[in-house]
Amino acid sequence: MRDSREGRAAVVEDGALTEILIAREERQVGSIYKARVANVLPGMNAAFVDIGSDRNAFLCADDAAAHLGDDAQERLGKLQIRDILRVNDETLVQVVKEAVGTKGARVTTFVTLPGRNLVLIPNANYIGVSRRVDGEAERIRLRQLADKLRPEGMGLIIRTAASGRPTEELQAEIDFLHRQWEKVTKVARKRRAPAIVHQELALVDQILRDVLTPDFDRMLIDDAEEHAKVVEMLESTYPALVSKVHFYNDRKPLFEFHGIDAEVDKALKRKVWLESGGYLVIDHTEALWVVDVNTGKYTGKNSLADTILKTNLEACVEIARQLRLRDMGGIIIIDFIDMESHIDRRKVLQTLNEELKKDRTRTHLVGMTELGLVQLTRKREGKDLDLVLRTSCSHCNGVGRVFSPTSLAVKVHRDILKIAHESKNEAVLVRLHPRAALALVGPAGEHMEGLETEAGKPVFVQARPLFHVEHVEIKSGRTQELKERMRQVHKGQKVRVTLDEGLGGDNALAVVDGNLIEVIGGAERIGQEVEIRLIDTDKIVKRAEIFR
Repeated sequence: MRDSREGRAAVVEDGALTEILIAREERQVGSIYKARVANVLPGMNAAFVDIGSDRNAFLCADDAAAHLGDDAQERLGKLQIRDILRVNDETLVQVVKEAVGTKGARVTTFVTLPGRNLVLIPNANYIGVSRRVDGEAERIRLRQLADKLRPEGMGLIIRTAASGRPTEELQAEIDFLHRQWEKVTKVARKRRAPAIVHQELALVDQILRDVLTPDFDRMLIDDAEEHAKVVEMLESTYPALVSKVHFYNDRKPLFEFHGIDAEVDKALKRKVWLESGGYLVIDHTEALWVVDVNTGKYTGKNSLADTILKTNLEACVEIARQLRLRDMGGIIIIDFIDMESHIDRRKVLQTLNEELKKDRTRTHLVGMTELGLVQLTRKREGKDLDLVLRTSCSHCNGVGRVFSPTSLAVKVHRDILKIAHESKNEAVLVRLHPRAALALVGPAGEHMEGLETEAGKPVFVQARPLFHVEHVEIKSGRTQELKERMRQVHKGQKVRVTLDEGLGGDNALAVVDGNLIEVIGGAERIGQEVEIRLIDTDKIVKRAEIFR
């Protein structure tokens, strides 16, 4: 699915969304750059290289030695970055992990060029066969073909899709990838660092290469131009798949029709419900992901052990799906519900391992710790779904929580006293969010007398609805000057306001020209805009009634 700002693709297996791919800009992972070495850091045994991005990319010593050759690497033993690179050196690098947060991209000089069936490794004399290729005879056949067909001095990795493919098809793909590498080196010779010399495939091309296989039932495309492009490409490469590609031309958006948007919304939530009534809680830190499994509303039918086992087995399936859907990468810790039976533990690990095999991204199940925590790692390349779709909250700056009004009021109280005692000015003015202002002065203004007594001078409080909930401004000055900044309201004044919560019982909170207003009987209309009439303006917290 495409619009002018992004392209989206979804993979649905057995009726469940398992992957969502979103492209809003050119893909960094897989792209090749001619980089300039900006810094060499012996203490980290790594270098930072300029690839033309906002932040320099990170290159460790082991990933910087492609040009040395296997023999030289063996002679050198433990590679030292100062023996490999110097500042202002130029080198070809490929992005293996996208820049995330404050971290720049991670790059390597061991370039790989992936095709549908094969991966060409220009700087390594190596042959590998995917572990997912079934049958020892087929593995031997593919390894022998790779050894026979690979370009001299280069390596090959046989992908799962190569199973059963004829020699001619594999030879054609190797020739194509070899020409692609020659083009990369030719472009690199002509360009000055930093510069991109090979851009990773666009979204549709990436899907055709990595996702679309004979196992797929159908591929739906809602863009006529992209549909024609895909059909044309498949007719010349894999004509047997053309019949599985369909143009979607319904009025209802494709993702809405198949419930994809609703599933994506669920994938952004912290809590994920299981069909049985149990649930997962998924949290992300800088270093790792944590998944907690809970029985929730599920009480089982037989015994506690059966209830726990069934919940954990159901969680295995959902966790494996969430890994792919959210594109979770790095270290992942799973806290399954405690199981006393070693047999049950083995069942859970076996089920999880089988589900992880469905993942195209390399995943390694480490095992279970003494505390019953399951450890696994999943290759991290780009940004996870949450980072792609959301940004840090401007109120909490990514923490997820803000100070309560009471906590903030206590802190502001201390800050007011500090400024009052240090300043020679006559009075203090504080501006803050209405709910914090109400907590500071008290529902009936009862805290103000004590505050002014402690401060030894007048304190003026002004509520500002548009302030960040934690933003506070405190300043001192002459009493008359600060008093003039406090706009006055008068009895009988009518004004339209939006009612806010903050006062218990039947009443609501409103703000008029920086003044806190208690609206009698307003609790039922919180969030609505109403017209009020002020009936008491002599107190710190004024009072009003709904006029109409």
